[in-house]
Amino acid sequence: MDVPHEKIWTKRFTSLFVTNLTVFFVFYGLVTTLPLYALDVLKQTDKEAGLLLTAFLVSAIIVRPFSGKLLDVFGKHKLLLVGLTFYFICSVLYLWIKPLPLLLALRFFHGIWFSIITTAAGSLAADIVPTARKGAGLGYYTMSTNLAVVIGPFIGLLVIQYSDFNTLFTIMSVVVLIGGLLALTIKTEDLQQPTGAKLTFKLSDLFERPSLPVALIASLVAFSYASVLSFLSVYAQQKGLIAAASWFYAVFAASMLLTRPYVGKLYDQKGAVYVIVPAFLFFAAGLAMLAYVEGAALFLVAGAFVGIGYGSLNTSLQALAIQATAPERSSYATATYFTMFDVGIALGSYVLGIVAMQSGYKTVYLGSALLALVVLGLYAIVKRRVQRASQIETL
Repeated sequence: MDVPHEKIWTKRFTSLFVTNLTVFFVFYGLVTTLPLYALDVLKQTDKEAGLLLTAFLVSAIIVRPFSGKLLDVFGKHKLLLVGLTFYFICSVLYLWIKPLPLLLALRFFHGIWFSIITTAAGSLAADIVPTARKGAGLGYYTMSTNLAVVIGPFIGLLVIQYSDFNTLFTIMSVVVLIGGLLALTIKTEDLQQPTGAKLTFKLSDLFERPSLPVALIASLVAFSYASVLSFLSVYAQQKGLIAAASWFYAVFAASMLLTRPYVGKLYDQKGAVYVIVPAFLFFAAGLAMLAYVEGAALFLVAGAFVGIGYGSLNTSLQALAIQATAPERSSYATATYFTMFDVGIALGSYVLGIVAMQSGYKTVYLGSALLALVVLGLYAIVKRRVQRASQIETL
């Protein structure tokens, strides 16, 4: 089918893109550096350092199911601005909060606003992007997250190498402030406005049922991806490839960015199945390569395969979850998708950490690759359910 060439890169889409980039820049920058902060500055243990990520994810998981209703009642743009305000305050507070219990509380509070911001921004992106170019538009939008995967850790590690953590926290705060100022420029008068509904919660307000099957698939993808997000640097250090680890993320992001325009176009013209099936195969192959890596060359090739596979899966499944429900329910679909994704990351980090201690990282990556292939089979089942629920003939 022919896709009308409606413009994606409007002023407000670009502003939302950069705003989302700043939010994830801080997220990935802190995920990479806070464990070092806990170990080297606060003199905590590895277990306590790991709690800094756990506290953040737990709050995001708790709040995410409620965020769809909150967006519906108060408005997506308004909550985006409120969330960015508190996200900025949290970023500044790292300069002064040092005791671990208070730092964990700050991470929990920070995660709440991360959850609300990302749900609001993702839902706004779905509203702003032309309907006929949903796959391409959301693919471009997700590139902001892909860029943050590289830029956040790179800048974070560079700053603490040549300066100190207070400088890092200051930079993070300024970056979020820039994102907030850009968010103020986004015009939403022509988009879906708050419904005026009362702030009461039903089960349908917490989880968007038509989107749930796809969101469950995404949670299993996230479970496998946790092997990369949580353990790659430790695995690289064990293999003597720590110098190549930063290049892994560069290749990982570059592969996502270079394939994004083609993936989005293929999704819109041919349907999701033409993207998702190959993406699962690339993702599984990349994880399997990591299990057997001994040198930098295969390590970087694995980064390219994982980047192509994971990047294509994340954007395509998100678009599919949104398309599975009515346009006015996009905020609920977005909240459901990211809730399940966060659950997958959290469970994957915990379970695969146990597997790593018991059986080693080779088992972690082989198991993650096998899971990806199993989920591909589950997708075939979910595909038919989503087709019936959304009356979409082409997946």
